[in-house]
Amino acid sequence: MSDPRIIDIALDEQTIIWRNADIEQERRIAIFDLLEGNRFEPAREYPDGYAGPYKLALRVEEGRLALDIRSESGDPLETIVLGLNRFRRPIRDYFAICDSYFQAIRQASPQHIETIDMARRGVHNDAAELLKERLEGKIAVDFDTARRLFTLICVLHIRG
Repeated sequence: MSDPRIIDIALDEQTIIWRNADIEQERRIAIFDLLEGNRFEPAREYPDGYAGPYKLALRVEEGRLALDIRSESGDPLETIVLGLNRFRRPIRDYFAICDSYFQAIRQASPQHIETIDMARRGVHNDAAELLKERLEGKIAVDFDTARRLFTLICVLHIRG
């Protein structure tokens, strides 16, 4: 029986050097929303026809994103590695716009906050599409799953 979804996700805490309360909140929300509803369907066939659900661990290693995929019981299935060069600019842009957004919600007008939030969503959406494209042929994900995974990829890139 197929159950193509993530039921558990972990970030390599050794990769994350520093994060503030705002970023920690983004991380918690992304994980919660991801686990509430996602589509995650690896293209490879696994032993005994295993088709989910999956446990996923994300880490950055030597400038690459590693997605460690495990079965529900924790058995390793595969590790997918993606180069992160094409994500450098979207990650940088996302951090910059998030920083502006977090500052704005503390002191700016509602119109200014809305403008920044629309820009933030645009950067986030473009990055989600890029992630879907990079995963094509490896893992099928829906747009919302890609958005939340991109948020978590950004968290892994915080350097303080």
